Amino acid sequence: MNLHSLIDMANQIGDFFSTMPDAEEASMGIATHISKFWEPRMRKLLMDAIAADEAVDLLPGVKSALLAHADLMKDRRVSQSA
Repeated sequence: MNLHSLIDMANQIGDFFSTMPDAEEASMGIATHISKFWEPRMRKLLMDAIAADEAVDLLPGVKSALLAHADLMKDRRVSQSA
């Protein structure tokens, strides 16, 4: 998955949630959707690009939602050791 594709998908999600009248609900909706349905490596690539200021085509509302709810973007898989 390349960054451009991830940005396009994130922007589509942002467009969907932008119709909500409550901005905080929309922000949480964006972050929750990406957290639930994207693989950890996809979320990491997008968040790394935001941190490096490389996600220039990401909609401002999507960027602010992901930064505001960055805890949801983390990989929550539990590694088990033998």
